[in-house]
Amino acid sequence: MKLIKLDAIDSTNDFLKALSSHEELDNFTVVTAENQTKGKGQMGSKWVSESGKNLIMSVLVKDFLYDNEQVFNISIIVSLAVIKTLKELDIPDLSIKWPNDIMSYNKKIGGILIENTIKSDGRIVSVVGLGLNVNQINFELLPNASSMAVISGKSFDKDILPELIVEKIQQKIESWQTKSTDFWKKYYNTLFRKGVPMPFKNLQNQNFMGIIQGVSSVGKLQVLLEDDSVSEFDIKEIQMLY
Repeated sequence: MKLIKLDAIDSTNDFLKALSSHEELDNFTVVTAENQTKGKGQMGSKWVSESGKNLIMSVLVKDFLYDNEQVFNISIIVSLAVIKTLKELDIPDLSIKWPNDIMSYNKKIGGILIENTIKSDGRIVSVVGLGLNVNQINFELLPNASSMAVISGKSFDKDILPELIVEKIQQKIESWQTKSTDFWKKYYNTLFRKGVPMPFKNLQNQNFMGIIQGVSSVGKLQVLLEDDSVSEFDIKEIQMLY
């Protein structure tokens, strides 16, 4: 695993995308930063992290996706790899808040942003960004956020995390052909608030009740509505109120 360590950068995803467009990088090249000035979340939302306290990383994944209809598979692999790593570090009550926020109890401790680029030869190259709250303690302005340190009551060596996580991403990619059904099932079963009646908000700012049923093959959230119909929602079309 090639590791590029940066002190500060606007965005590790942007840095890795730019680097990979200028030179042929090894698969699973990783970029980490102590501070990120323009961290991104899903659909342009901001990711804010206290300098030096958390894991900020991006990893290049290629030679896995070849079909635009299957891009959600990389979300499955990465989120399960992070969950497995955290379980091994005794972080309790872990779940995935669709599509790929990492939760402990009902608090967000991590977020994944995957940006896919289709090359001229049809290959799909993924830049996987991960922000994980490791040793940050103060979340005064972020009531729904927490960290590994707050939840476990101890601090962690964040420098060991990239290798642990990338190792699991590689293992899951290597076994995808034979275990994809198992991975999808595990993702379903790890979904935050799956099967529980809960309030949502749609794009029209209307609140409604629904029950998460699962996720479609292209990554849309499937929600059972009060009229017993099941609707599918894309990222940012629905907000979970919890």
